[in-house]
Amino acid sequence: MMYSKNTPDRVRVAVIGGGAAGMTAAIFAAQSGADVIIIERNNIMGKKLRITGKGRCNLTNLCELDEFLSNVPTNPKFLYKAFSTLKSKDTMEFFESLGIPLKVERGNRVFPVSDKAKDIVDALEKKLHELRVNIIRGRVSEIETENGFITAVKCENNSIDCDRVIICTGGASYTACGSTGDGYELARKFGHTIIPLKPSLVPLVSQDKLCRECMGLSLKNVGCGFYDVNSGKELYYEQGEMLFAHFGITGPIALSASAHLKKFPVIAKIDLKPALDTAQLDRRVLRDFEEQKNKEFRNSLSMLLPNKLIAPIIKLSGINTEKRVNEITREERQKLVSLLKGLEIKITGTRPLNEAIITSGGVSVKEIDPSTMQSKLQKNLFFAGEVIDSDAYTGGFNLQIAFSTAKVAGEKCINE
Repeated sequence: MMYSKNTPDRVRVAVIGGGAAGMTAAIFAAQSGADVIIIERNNIMGKKLRITGKGRCNLTNLCELDEFLSNVPTNPKFLYKAFSTLKSKDTMEFFESLGIPLKVERGNRVFPVSDKAKDIVDALEKKLHELRVNIIRGRVSEIETENGFITAVKCENNSIDCDRVIICTGGASYTACGSTGDGYELARKFGHTIIPLKPSLVPLVSQDKLCRECMGLSLKNVGCGFYDVNSGKELYYEQGEMLFAHFGITGPIALSASAHLKKFPVIAKIDLKPALDTAQLDRRVLRDFEEQKNKEFRNSLSMLLPNKLIAPIIKLSGINTEKRVNEITREERQKLVSLLKGLEIKITGTRPLNEAIITSGGVSVKEIDPSTMQSKLQKNLFFAGEVIDSDAYTGGFNLQIAFSTAKVAGEKCINE
């Protein structure tokens, strides 16, 4: 079946992918006067967007441009013009104009007031409908050209006429959401370099028994540093929340750390009481012991630790579980304090790419014009979102990359 332009004199833009970047690019292209069609392989739009932020959708981060760029470890300079075109405040205004009230939470993270990611997807879909953007279900297999110009995209049994193509296929993580790396193959056919893919914002793997013993335990307001096993150099440190799992650790600290850790193994040192220095914590433990001096050691830590951690900490301390608290020596107490300030776990790697929130790697930014998102190798071919080799930390930064690059691609593809 052949899909031709609705209006012969209008630029026809084919957007491949109906996620955050794809829907946004389609909206800005349509508002710029293009005849737009989205090709989406899933049966619903924004499948991954619906589950981001644990289903709440952390849209962006309300911080200044310099701080924003400092949260983008991969190719931040490439994104400078895109972020300048659509800042986080602009993103908030955009969604509020679509009828979505927003709120700012801890760490300048922006969420819909409803705490429902579905509301974001519904608002984008409603806008697409208002702009008469055509949506076709299918998987693009090829972008056709003639005399160096894009003429159509092949989608299974369909051929869709177009003048411009914006690849918004996402990365290769969360394959259940349809992100299977199609965009990389389409780009590769035009000679684009694909920077090797690896997981980012992904849980960390450890074989330590502690993780299995504490499986399901969430630690809040802890500090965790990650250190090179050979040099002892600190690679990353963060305070916040983490969660023990059967395979290792996950939660915000582990996910953020994964974006920094390049080689394994590394040692994670968990500070269970970061608000207290060693001397202060020692006094706290001593005070607890004074109040429970006739108790056995195994029954004396309930005010200091969550239940699941008590047995592992006692074992690691080497202190006899039946020893009375008033018999614990100064050296034994100091060893306990040292454990509480630096509980060590050996991290051997990450969970697979399929479990990562973000794909690190992708289409090389050296081959994309940062002011237009157009390919430097093929005229009228554009990119937006996670398919590009740029990724950020948690906190709304990655969705902002999608929205900013999509706006640039959607608007600039009309004029190029």
